[in-house]
Amino acid sequence: MTDESKTKPNITVLGIGNILLTDEGFGIRVVEKLQERYEFPDNVILVDGGVLGINLLGVLADAQHLVVVDAVKNKQPPGTLYRLEKDELPERILLKNSLHQTDFLETLTLCQAIDKVPQTTVVLGVEPEDILTLSVEMTPTVAARLDDMMDLVIQELNQLGVTCRERSA
Repeated sequence: MTDESKTKPNITVLGIGNILLTDEGFGIRVVEKLQERYEFPDNVILVDGGVLGINLLGVLADAQHLVVVDAVKNKQPPGTLYRLEKDELPERILLKNSLHQTDFLETLTLCQAIDKVPQTTVVLGVEPEDILTLSVEMTPTVAARLDDMMDLVIQELNQLGVTCRERSA
């Protein structure tokens, strides 16, 4: 780690979800594609959070800026993209259809208890079409939004002063 990167804020891009349940794995798939396609500075980490819930406490507590990517049910057409700020998250908890999303929000709340809350938290989500079918393949509607979501993550990072480089082919 360079001296320059030590002075920059820690930024975490966290993909959460269950890759065994069709569109539920969207956040993980976005993080995987970002790691394949881009190089990130030392102060940016990409994390496959899966369905780890409370086990993510250390990851969340270390982040000064947190960008979460997930499937978010919000009663819109499948494939709709969302950007939710930290203040919007509590009212969305009633819309969650999986335990990992509730666990994630509870873990974020625990960060407050230990006074290690990220300065900024943004959730970038997609409206899933199917989160119940056992399959590692996403629906075509949601899979078609992977690149758009990657662009949204890169935009968030750019707003935080991060420049990402595409890997050479």
